[in-house]
Amino acid sequence: MSTVKETGSAAQATPSKATPPKQVRTRIRNRRGEGGKLREDIIDAAAELLDETGDQHAVTLRSVARRVGIATPSIYPHFPDQPAIMLAVVQREFAGLERTLRAAAEQAGHDPRRRLLAICETYLGFADHHPQRYRTMFGGLWTPTLGDNSLSEADLVLLGAPSMLMLAEALGDCVAAGLVTSDDVPGDATVLWVGLHGLAHQRVVSPAFPWPENIPERLILPLTRLDAA
Repeated sequence: MSTVKETGSAAQATPSKATPPKQVRTRIRNRRGEGGKLREDIIDAAAELLDETGDQHAVTLRSVARRVGIATPSIYPHFPDQPAIMLAVVQREFAGLERTLRAAAEQAGHDPRRRLLAICETYLGFADHHPQRYRTMFGGLWTPTLGDNSLSEADLVLLGAPSMLMLAEALGDCVAAGLVTSDDVPGDATVLWVGLHGLAHQRVVSPAFPWPENIPERLILPLTRLDAA
């Protein structure tokens, strides 16, 4: 605590009128073995910037470091460049989508029809509730290129594969139960996903359009070849 020494002069101590220093977010240094926490904090910061701006270009090494409260060089032990951070964000969101779809399928029970419909409807709901992240996952906001960064073709090809496999398995179960006919389940599952993605994307980018309330059902039933309940 500082003190002011009084003198016999008329001068009195007065509060400083200088502008108080700007608050800077600081981070407590991780203890040994907590590097994984910093990695997750970096991914969190990038996802927050995407949600706030809807612009992948707002996610820079400097902006992420500032959000986390670290020096920019502290990112490099975890990510070599900005595309690697974006890839980690997208990978985590796809993992979240997979968990969400799996939970919906399990809640639907053992009936193949209900499970397939639950997966389709939950997919559309995910896009509605997380529009910016959905667009990032499927190329609307993030369009990475290869050759000038640390990404590989395998990194991009494998994105979303578990969710696509889950959709194909649910459709295959309906075929096995005699609910639909298909001699190419993987191909028909791809057509189904393209339809779901088209609707999901358009509802994200055109929220003011007067979408019919029953449009998911009108899209899903013909694509799955399921009869209306």
